[in-house]
Amino acid sequence: MCRCLGAFKNSKSEVCFWGTLMYAANGKFLIYTSRFSSHDDRLRIVNSAVAKIAKSLSLGIEVASTKKILSVYVYYRNEDGEEIPVYCDWGKNWGEEDVFKAIRNMMFVLSFHPEYSDLQDIRKELCVPA
Repeated sequence: MCRCLGAFKNSKSEVCFWGTLMYAANGKFLIYTSRFSSHDDRLRIVNSAVAKIAKSLSLGIEVASTKKILSVYVYYRNEDGEEIPVYCDWGKNWGEEDVFKAIRNMMFVLSFHPEYSDLQDIRKELCVPA
């Protein structure tokens, strides 16, 4: 199920969506991006990496744009609604695989924190090499 604001092709020419993509209800990734069009290429790469990890972890994705930021940021929102920053694209020119690994590594670290015990169940998925 997805509600979409628009669509674009990611770096592997797969169609990705702006808006909300729901895989499951046990948390989700929030992608915050600037409304400036100069960040569209970076958003495509980051969105594709987040979609890849969200699918493997059965997490949702939500994309929001705002004038208040100058880069692409990714947060994990747990079931309690708390937002934890997991990636900032500021000054980076990484490819999709590097972004994916950075987010996966951050989620792995979070899975050991007692406040995020819901992530312990998905730790096995995070240990699998990309």
